Amino acid sequence: MTSRPLFNRVVVKLSGEALMGPDKFGLNAETIQRMAADLKATAELGVQVAVVVGGGNFFRGLQGADKGIERARADSIGMLATVMNALAMEGALEQIGQPARVLSAVAMPSLCQPYSRQAALAHLVKNRVIMLAGGTGNPFFTTDTGAALRACELSCDAVMKATQVDGIYTADPKKDPTATRYDKLTHDEAIARNLQVMDTAAFALCRDNGIPIVVFSVDEPGAIPAALTGRGRATFVMP
Repeated sequence: MTSRPLFNRVVVKLSGEALMGPDKFGLNAETIQRMAADLKATAELGVQVAVVVGGGNFFRGLQGADKGIERARADSIGMLATVMNALAMEGALEQIGQPARVLSAVAMPSLCQPYSRQAALAHLVKNRVIMLAGGTGNPFFTTDTGAALRACELSCDAVMKATQVDGIYTADPKKDPTATRYDKLTHDEAIARNLQVMDTAAFALCRDNGIPIVVFSVDEPGAIPAALTGRGRATFVMP
């Protein structure tokens, strides 16, 4: 354990569902404020923070495809949901004095800046928290894969995968009381054991580029800086 951060530049992956808090849909104001405070505390550690947020609290592409919407179109709707979440988080961060910017892989310049690697890096070195919206900008890729891709592009030291449980388990601990938690895994082990905390493409991208993944619970205040300083319970997926 240390009070110093383990990594200097990270991608934090937040699910859209995490922003719902106790609600069943949309955005929960208290939860967003708590997440913003966590991200500000992380930036104050001197860590450069990029955030990739999902859209499942509004619309999930796979669910739309199940309802008869063409998959590519459903994924496009899901990308727009991530932009809504990113704009909400940007506002919450700025309200508490943390400079933030939304960059979207789906260009919508009247709302936010289009994503480019150069723009993202310029914001990071100015200690702005950047919200990376729109996934990869392409259908058929999850926001987990988007987080891994951005981590590779931006030369990040780790992907911080925020979940509702405190690491990776042998099975879903909410369904299987006998499930046990891994402290450390390799990327290859996570893929071989089909551990579905992230999709295979995300694990493979991080493996091929030597990027660790830290899986931790975001349910408690201070969870992100705690995981970054090794004080919180987490699973480390290491090369």
